[in-house]
Amino acid sequence: MKVVVISGSPRKNANTEVMMNYVYEYTKTKNPDTKFINLSEGKIECYRGPTEEYNEETKNAAVDIMDADVWLIGSPIYNSFFSSALKNLFEYIDYKKTPGKVAGMAILAAGNIGFVDVQTLLTQLLSYFRVITNPKAVFLTIESVSSAGILEDAQNRLKEMVDETLGLSSKIQQN
Repeated sequence: MKVVVISGSPRKNANTEVMMNYVYEYTKTKNPDTKFINLSEGKIECYRGPTEEYNEETKNAAVDIMDADVWLIGSPIYNSFFSSALKNLFEYIDYKKTPGKVAGMAILAAGNIGFVDVQTLLTQLLSYFRVITNPKAVFLTIESVSSAGILEDAQNRLKEMVDETLGLSSKIQQN
């Protein structure tokens, strides 16, 4: 099974990056064929249309996503929406190559509002790609995640999301 972990924050050393790096390291213990796309590295170009030429990092990220069986997506909440960097990344994805994939998500916010809104928006986007979404998203606030680490309860919730999403994908692949 191929897995891609996506950190959807464009900010360097952001809490979303810390959270998704934890998800990546944990996922690798469960599934060695796991890749990490970190949007804070700034290597994904702004989408300009399907006929334009893009750098290798951008093309590789798109291929990694389309080849993966499982997407583990982390996004901050910016103005009641997921990050525009994350939306830009999905502009490169060919919906004809994504049906039946499985996604899990972790959403990070400064406060306790907006989680369900962003989960709904991400789920709608993934629905366009015909991706099956784990209905148990992880909602965390910045009190749970910092450059110093992730609280134990948050770690357990992230691990559970990974395990359930990988399990869902395994069940689907068996059929």
